[in-house]
Amino acid sequence: MDFSRRGALALGAAAIGGAGRARAQAPVIRIGVMTDMSGPYRDISGPGCVAAARQAVQDFAASAGLRVEILQADHQNKADVGLNIVRQWFDREEVDAVTDVNNSAIALALNGLAREKNKVQLNSGGASVDITGPQCGPNTVHWTTDSWANARSTGGALAKAGAKRWYCITADYAFGHSVQREVTRVVRSFGGEVVGASVYPFPTTTDFSSFLVSAAATRPDVIALCNAGTDMINCVKQGQEFGLAGRNIRVAAMIGFIVDVHTLGLHSAQGLTLTESSYWDLNDRTRALTSRLQPKLPNGHWPNSVQFQCYSVVLHYLKAAAAIGPARAKASGLEAVQAMKAMPTDADAFGPGRGREDGRKLHPTYLFQAKAPAESRGGWDYLKLVATTPAEEAFRPVSEGGCPYARS
Repeated sequence: MDFSRRGALALGAAAIGGAGRARAQAPVIRIGVMTDMSGPYRDISGPGCVAAARQAVQDFAASAGLRVEILQADHQNKADVGLNIVRQWFDREEVDAVTDVNNSAIALALNGLAREKNKVQLNSGGASVDITGPQCGPNTVHWTTDSWANARSTGGALAKAGAKRWYCITADYAFGHSVQREVTRVVRSFGGEVVGASVYPFPTTTDFSSFLVSAAATRPDVIALCNAGTDMINCVKQGQEFGLAGRNIRVAAMIGFIVDVHTLGLHSAQGLTLTESSYWDLNDRTRALTSRLQPKLPNGHWPNSVQFQCYSVVLHYLKAAAAIGPARAKASGLEAVQAMKAMPTDADAFGPGRGREDGRKLHPTYLFQAKAPAESRGGWDYLKLVATTPAEEAFRPVSEGGCPYARS
């Protein structure tokens, strides 16, 4: 099926149904994975999030008597493409919920569309804190470790250690600006300053040399990369080529993932700090989930926190749908989201937790440092835990968010 003049939709479906007439007559819950299948965030989410969503279906739906279908689409990092696909999913394909949405501009727009259509946005990829701020929606839950949390964890650690002068290199869309805003807030709270910023066109930029030269000219302590995926990786690599470390300028990935460390290699990545909401080797439960999910990921990759977030939010949605009944879940996305918020969360990726009235999923955040090559035991043993921020401290207080659908 072609739902777009631009051929934006790559459709795949996996259905799990039980035997017996009662199950066969149950309505089908349809979940669309709106993701980046061909751009800079493909390795962070992409096919890995599709696999994670299907793993959640496999782990829960069949045993609960639910029939579930997973669809997938490539938003191409274009808000109009993503919105058009989701609108047609809602209108023509009877899709009940959309997950991943690893582009904050699309995620923010979907807050309104999900409310309009009374569907569900299971956001596990978009990192803008505004998703649960003034632009929040009652039909949205936010499982991603957002820009506020990442700035507090990664930026706060460096600022505490004495980094006072910062320069931002920022992707020019909602996510990048949100990260820069939160980094600025954190740095100033520790008595530092942001001495400059370069905003670049996204997702069309691959050469960051001019931005790095401009940044170095201000003699900062830290160049904060307010981007992610291949953009962040290219900035780190090009920063090494310019010898920023020799000038005592640190390059900080404000949003980073284990797959980025894999791409860079430990020789290049060693010492890099990044925040993730989970890690495959964090505990017995994360290792157990990894053993089920990793063989299904492309290119031999191991799961990162975005894919764990996708797994967790789909699992919790299915639990809520089972609790209120699939017919009610399909009839009212608002009722399904209210059930999700009322139920305590628990998944192998995060352990026990809860969701707030503004849709914010609360869980600890973890500051990791990339290991030196000699520290690694091999494989994907790339990160060591530096610090943990408890769940109730990791995210912006609901009273400061301005979400009109939440009480402080």
